[in-house]
This record gives sequence, C-alpha cells and structure tokens, in this order.
Amino acid sequence: MKNLILILTILLSSLLGYSQNIEVFSTKDGAINGYDPVSYFTDSKPVKGDAKFTLEWDKVIWYFSSKNNLDLFKASPTIYTPQYGGHCSYAASKGYKAPTSPDAWAIVNGKLYLNYNIDTQKKWEKEKDELIKKGDENWPTLKKL
Repeated sequence: MKNLILILTILLSSLLGYSQNIEVFSTKDGAINGYDPVSYFTDSKPVKGDAKFTLEWDKVIWYFSSKNNLDLFKASPTIYTPQYGGHCSYAASKGYKAPTSPDAWAIVNGKLYLNYNIDTQKKWEKEKDELIKKGDENWPTLKKL
C-alpha cells in the first residue's frame, strides 16, 4: 500500500509540474524541448539547439543551432517564437495545454505552430484555419494556467 501511495504521489507531482504557470512550453532541455525556433523558418526543419548558443527570454532558456540564429531571435523574438507558447496548437484550440513534438509543426501566415505528435498534426492540418481561430480565442486564458 505504501508503494502505491508513493507511486501516486510521484505521478501527481509530475502532472502538477507539467501544468506550468509560465507561458512557454519548456522541459529540462529548455524551451520547446531545446529546439532552435529560428531553424523552422531558416532551414524548414527542426534543428536541436546547441548549449553554446542560448538566451534566457520570457522566463525560459532558448537554444539555437548557430550564432546567426541566436542573433536573429534576439533582434525579433516574437517573429520566431511559436504560437501558444510552444504548447500544442490542437490542444489550445480545444481549451487545454499539451506538450509538443519538434517534428509536428507548420508555418502558417508567417507563424510557427507546434503540435503534440504527427497524428495530431494531421488532424490539425485538416481544420487549421478554424483551429487557429479557436486557439487564438482560448490562449489569453490558457497562458495564465
């Protein structure tokens, strides 16, 4: 019984820890799992950031794959940061926060959107215009959670 209580306590602590009351999705690897947000725009793919090129911005550490990408971000961070703080775009449209996978992404109208996984990305793509509208409506409340 003690083991069950310990396991439940650890699981609950993990869930509460994820709920984050900060706006940007961050893990022990940094903002958006340690991936370079600029690379989605410049390389058209996710690229893991390098510890040599970091910046603390919006209460989290961001990693970049090059000094050039770090400089681009410093000059205009809001251009490169993903929508909904890097939380899942599909989840934001449904009214909750969820983590994201670096491989489930899209740039729509010059904005980066991340999703939970490739399957969720496919669902999101089918209705992205409506889901973006719903995510935009939900985000002011969600980002405070």
